[in-house]
Amino acid sequence: MKKTWWILMLAVVLGLGFYGVATADTLDDIVKNGELRIVCQTQGTPFSFIDKNGKRTGYAVEVANLMGKEMGVKVTFLDYDWDGLLPALLSKKGDVLAADMTPTLARALKVSFTQPYYYTGSIIFTKKGSKFKTIGDCNKENVNVAVLLGSTGEADAKRVLPKAQQKAYKGGGPLLINAVIAGHADIGVNDDTAVVGQMAEFPPGSIELLPGQLSKLPLAFAVRSDDARLVQWINLFFDWIQNDGRQEQLLKYWVTTLDWKKDH
Repeated sequence: MKKTWWILMLAVVLGLGFYGVATADTLDDIVKNGELRIVCQTQGTPFSFIDKNGKRTGYAVEVANLMGKEMGVKVTFLDYDWDGLLPALLSKKGDVLAADMTPTLARALKVSFTQPYYYTGSIIFTKKGSKFKTIGDCNKENVNVAVLLGSTGEADAKRVLPKAQQKAYKGGGPLLINAVIAGHADIGVNDDTAVVGQMAEFPPGSIELLPGQLSKLPLAFAVRSDDARLVQWINLFFDWIQNDGRQEQLLKYWVTTLDWKKDH
């Protein structure tokens, strides 16, 4: 009887230990450590970039700062090229990936995405005055198209422009615009909000946008697949800032207009 009692007690203790391990999660760690680590990029105007005053800012950055404020913790930003964002999150270098990332089915096999905060799509741009006027003009074997390595734009270009030759760049959207202006590529394909925002960094009239979108896709933040409570909290956070008007103000300032340009 005594032996049975000790076995039962050991089972309870072990069970409580396993329960503690199972229920410990990233959200608890963020609050306990007083730090929210954000995986982001520095060449993602207008979502995440270093402005003319040397300040890190952009839509995703300001939303992350709001998240930290609501959590009562400090926010630490960790910089990566576009193709390094997901690996950094998966290797636990950061807690949340805050960028203009499309929650594709392939990416969702690796991470969990929040609810969309905005809908956008890939577009084609070219050097001002070029011969490319329609999407059909671009789908030819002698056309070089600049895309970001691992981006939705890369996938859209492969799907819509199968005859064109892709040139994948590692880094941020401005590299694509530079490539087109310099003549290293005939056209570029990237997210429309990114292109419009990044155009402001170049001389007026440098590039022009072709009519039509290659896709219509959502943008979302991401966490690791086992961080259910964290993604639930972020979704609730987005609901709150949507309801109180802060989301609309941020999107209008950073994404749907160039209002930010006068300040940054």
